[in-house]
Amino acid sequence: MASLAVVILTFNEELHLARALNGVAGMAKEIFVIDSCSSDQTREIAKRYGAVVIEHPFLNYAKQFQWALDNAPITADWIMRLDADEIVEADLATEIEDKLPILPNHVVGINLKRKLVFMNRTINYGGRRILVLLRIWRRGQGYIEDRWMDEHMVVHGGSTVTFEGGFADHNLNNLGFFTDKHNKYATREAVDALNQRLHFLNRSSRLSVESSSYQAAIKRWIKERVYNKIPFQFSAFAYFLYRYIVLLGFLDGKEGLIYHVLQGFWYRFLVGAKLEELRRELTGLADSEEIRAKVGSLTGLKLDAS
Repeated sequence: MASLAVVILTFNEELHLARALNGVAGMAKEIFVIDSCSSDQTREIAKRYGAVVIEHPFLNYAKQFQWALDNAPITADWIMRLDADEIVEADLATEIEDKLPILPNHVVGINLKRKLVFMNRTINYGGRRILVLLRIWRRGQGYIEDRWMDEHMVVHGGSTVTFEGGFADHNLNNLGFFTDKHNKYATREAVDALNQRLHFLNRSSRLSVESSSYQAAIKRWIKERVYNKIPFQFSAFAYFLYRYIVLLGFLDGKEGLIYHVLQGFWYRFLVGAKLEELRRELTGLADSEEIRAKVGSLTGLKLDAS
């Protein structure tokens, strides 16, 4: 029988964690919660579900998750990445239990189809209905990209398949949390976009259709090769119109309008504005170490070359 370990990163996730653990408790041999010094009941909730709780200081998601893969005492055959605000629905849990033991040896990764629930409404339009993400892989054959934002799992040594069961991203926090989180995300994405141009940090190997999901690889290619080369004052507005009009985002109602404006326009505009601000501050600098130090000082991020 194939066994599964679930790894969850947490910081003050008492609102979501029990729900996430309920979804995987019956199918996971091991559950590891890597906590970043939570001050609420996160650790106590994790222990009630039999999870192994490991404390480790947080730098960014990619480094924290890779640290977990390298240091947690995982013995299961397969590993699943799960965010605390995500839900594995019953049909997906059954599919994983039924199919994992019979997958051929050449299959090393499993994509899941994640839907988005925003303000208690499932977002069905605007290109956000389903995101296909690589979230389960054979132990020893997957790693996470070393990026400050939009990090994906990458597998090697075989092929991937896609499961059809229900999987949802449903954060229960309010819009204040949403905008604060995306403000921080915008800083990190601006750093990644700047690094794409100036190469002051090492970059992970590029996503490929073979090593991750087809959707993730194509979206990354479009963002880096096309979108990031268009002035942000045009690209952000054009992207919103594409999502809201062409991809029928207006059919998601009032909740959809809020989501598509905030995530499809405001966030993308904010990333571009922060990138422009950083570029102006770096005028005259050419040395990678000087650029890295300056960007770290301006953003508060602990940047290093690795």
